[in-house]
Amino acid sequence: MEFDTIEVGIEGRLGTLSLNRPDKLNPLSTRTLREIEAAARWFDAHSDLCVVVVSGRGRSFSAGADISVFAAGGDGDDPRDDADAGWRMARAVEEMRAVTVARIQGWCVGGGLVLAAACDLRVATDTARFSIPEVELGIPLAWGGIPRLVREIGPALTKELVMTCREFSPDEAASAGFLNRVVAEENLDATVEELVATLSRMPKMALLATKAHTNAVSETMVSTGRSWSDADGLIGALHDPECRDAAAAYLERVLARRRS
Repeated sequence: MEFDTIEVGIEGRLGTLSLNRPDKLNPLSTRTLREIEAAARWFDAHSDLCVVVVSGRGRSFSAGADISVFAAGGDGDDPRDDADAGWRMARAVEEMRAVTVARIQGWCVGGGLVLAAACDLRVATDTARFSIPEVELGIPLAWGGIPRLVREIGPALTKELVMTCREFSPDEAASAGFLNRVVAEENLDATVEELVATLSRMPKMALLATKAHTNAVSETMVSTGRSWSDADGLIGALHDPECRDAAAAYLERVLARRRS
């Protein structure tokens, strides 16, 4: 299957999904979100598939939502549908039949972190950098990010990381329960390959039933379904004067760092 901003492939029991805009640190535009959703449905059509590795090309996993959208106040003719694309993407990834493994290096920011949270297992380098800058950008964390983080790391740490927008380390992410493994950069591929090989050797029915059972339990604990209205919060923030000022200031800081 061919896409513009991602690459996908299947070899035997293993699938791969790679964000493929490395020059921009793999931002998640509306097009990319829709392509990831479509890819997840495509993977589900392959009954032999057991594991899908989700990664980002180049230096980073993902720099998050495409911030140029906020400079323009939106990016399409149907703002509600565009704002909902991230929520649908995360649901599609989480609901995939195959076990998903996020391979994380470099920046894993905002919406990129939500994509990683939608995966079943997460492996990161010890040089990876995590942050959730949405509030500083003048928008609430959307795409079902809040319930997924509450499930993985608890409500108190979710509130702190989302409200302060501070960067946090792979070691902190691992100790909080967000990461399964933290490895040296040079060992990332070997570690992911070893994990994938172990998973792929398991009886497929038992493996996928375990994923489905665990997801069913966690969904009853903290449901992502209640986040269907995340898009309305995004739209409201895009038109709120204080939030618009915050977005402009954030973008100016980002551009200044890139110029320096």
